[in-house]
Amino acid sequence: MQRPKMQRPLAGLRVLDFTTTIAGPYCARLLADLGAEVIKIEAPDGDMMRTRPPLRDGSSTSFGQLNAGKHSIALDLKQPEAVTIIQQLATTADVLVENYRPGVMRRLGLDYPSLHKIKPDLIYCAISGYGQTGPSAELPAYAPAIHAASGYDMAHLTYQPGRERPDNCGIYIADVMTGTYAFGAVMTALLHRKNTGEGQLVDVSMLETMLGLTLTEVQGAQFDVPPAGAPMFGPVKTKDGYIMPAIASERTFQGLCEAAGRKDWLTDARFALYPNRRANWGELMRELETWSGTVTTAECQAAFDRCGVPNSPYRTVKEALADPQLAHRKALAQVDDRGGTFKVMNAPFRLSALETSVVGFSAALGEYTVRILGELGYTDSDIAALAASGAVGVGQ
Repeated sequence: MQRPKMQRPLAGLRVLDFTTTIAGPYCARLLADLGAEVIKIEAPDGDMMRTRPPLRDGSSTSFGQLNAGKHSIALDLKQPEAVTIIQQLATTADVLVENYRPGVMRRLGLDYPSLHKIKPDLIYCAISGYGQTGPSAELPAYAPAIHAASGYDMAHLTYQPGRERPDNCGIYIADVMTGTYAFGAVMTALLHRKNTGEGQLVDVSMLETMLGLTLTEVQGAQFDVPPAGAPMFGPVKTKDGYIMPAIASERTFQGLCEAAGRKDWLTDARFALYPNRRANWGELMRELETWSGTVTTAECQAAFDRCGVPNSPYRTVKEALADPQLAHRKALAQVDDRGGTFKVMNAPFRLSALETSVVGFSAALGEYTVRILGELGYTDSDIAALAASGAVGVGQ
């Protein structure tokens, strides 16, 4: 039985999306998932992510997963006619999201103070590397630089004994997390506007986002904390691979002892109490591997599961995507573009009475230019003249 079609919670909301790459586009896509009409303003040559593989018939799935459900309009903001169009659009918008380097929108006359004058209740979300103010505000920033600047990479290094060279984290955590925080901040500002009628500037910093992930390390940086010894939580070798048990409580430690057949650890002075166990963690793991190394990963997992030990074998993303749990939760959604179809992850939350899944299309560059300009009162000849001047791009 097919469930009835549910309403999307942000239906009727208009968002102007001036973002590129990952952090800003991810924020705006979450707004599109919830039903907002997101108008993606792109340069005539398009968002740089349109060139990222996988490419099929010139269409990028990397772009599509970040921009599904958005309406693309191509404008050359270096031309005054394009800026005028944005000013007109701003009077119809509820939210604007941008992730240019601070100062760019001001030079275009499209910063928050300028647009606040013509749309006082506009929620203006500015995402940047270091925030909109301060000595580092106008520095360029991408996720890898922010990972290094926040101490995240060096903090991660401390959990890898014997390594001196920092890791190169190829997963853009700063981008996705900052986009998520920006989404939450925009929703908070919308609630405030509903209660007061007031718009405001939402200023989101990638640096502060990453520092917010280093919970233990931020506290350790402020106080003298004795060395913890070997790092807790690490891969445990099995007969045919590795598994990660998460021993974070007395109950899970008791389960570990039971699974490994080593209940003597419960009274062993090295391991019985948490402080001693932490100080001797390396010894505990070495003794654990004398058992785990004799069984397969599947057998080890079964023993951990039976004894209530949180754990998982190490999987590739391809293996994780095949997990029946994801299929059960309908975690993947299909998106169509000019290159065909592909799947993307839905947001990891569900609302029981409202639809939150990805809107299943990815627009071509400038595909909605004519329609949106027409709504603003531009005639076909007006649009043709703007296209001929290069101020707008019209999708094919």
